[in-house]
Amino acid sequence: MKILFLVYHGFEDYSGITKKIHYQVKGLKENGYDTRLCYYDFSPEGHRCRYVDGQVIEDYGTGKWAAIRQRMSYDCIYDYCVREGIQLVYARSFMNANPWLIRFFKKLHKAGIHAVTEIPTYPYDKEYNRNTYWQMRLTLKIDKLFRRALYKYMDAMVTFSDAKEIFGQKTINISNGVDFDSIPLHHPSSIFPHPSSLHMIGVAEVHSWHGFDRVMSGIGEYYSHQPSAISHQKDVYFHIVGGVHPYRMKVDYKPQIEKYQIQDKIIFHGTMFGKELDDIFNQCQFAIGSLGRHRSGITVIKTLKNREYATRGIPFIYSEQDSDFDGQPYIIKAPADESPIDIQRIIDFMQKFQMSPEDIRKTVEPLQWKYQMKKVVDAVFNPQ
Repeated sequence: MKILFLVYHGFEDYSGITKKIHYQVKGLKENGYDTRLCYYDFSPEGHRCRYVDGQVIEDYGTGKWAAIRQRMSYDCIYDYCVREGIQLVYARSFMNANPWLIRFFKKLHKAGIHAVTEIPTYPYDKEYNRNTYWQMRLTLKIDKLFRRALYKYMDAMVTFSDAKEIFGQKTINISNGVDFDSIPLHHPSSIFPHPSSLHMIGVAEVHSWHGFDRVMSGIGEYYSHQPSAISHQKDVYFHIVGGVHPYRMKVDYKPQIEKYQIQDKIIFHGTMFGKELDDIFNQCQFAIGSLGRHRSGITVIKTLKNREYATRGIPFIYSEQDSDFDGQPYIIKAPADESPIDIQRIIDFMQKFQMSPEDIRKTVEPLQWKYQMKKVVDAVFNPQ
């Protein structure tokens, strides 16, 4: 079977989205499918180009007209699919429904080429509020106008939620997956309960729905109610790895840090990957998942971060509903509200925690990408 994995942007080495896409393609290939990756990016000469596996299939040129053309012209992808005998196009939504994309998928449909679109987060409308750049809010308005017309040409929508229908189209429900080859096991430098400190890590391109401010206020409340003279008090630190927008730092984080005077307890590392990231993980004993999904109207979601933490073998906390992890002995469920995270609860949990990283990793073996992507292909070509 020949599959074209279609994304509407380029790649960045440090991006979690980039890594996820490459792992998904790898998962399809591990099932024996002839899978090609189609994407849009700039050439070394600065030309806007559409690529398949590094080969240019259309050069749009430079300048404003080239920028407009790449948003309107998908004929090169259609021609490639017909010429190469592609049987399934797996597209990743970029919140970019428009008349030209509708025309492209309508042509694929008439040619008998199957298509699905993955919605990375659903629902996503509330993620773009009044604090979002106006360009993003405008993009959302255009997407709302055309998305139902676009998705009627799909075989199904791929979602990591429990939704049975999205924008009028049936769904294929899968979990975000993991790639065991790319994620090393956790080797904490200190094993609880012996050290006098608890180090926690949160990895994300930080948005409000990550709820990291709840951890900060939790640390602040913990110190407010734990006089420093108490001998059994743990020093608690929160390591944040990933980009933080200056606005979020100014409005959400700096006031919390200054209010509780915890400047030395919150460490911003910026974007990291590879050995640098592994080293920070190994300094920490506990991880922070999403704690604010309720802010964007999401109750049920299977986030990639939860799966990456479990693959490393580090216990963690989150607040959404995730059937793959709810009830697992290595997680703590936080309430889906604005309350500060109960740090003493995490300390007490870790005092009794005994699972090894290897045992935690074993629980997510069925979530590997090769199994999750096979569900999609089976649902399209072998529907029950």
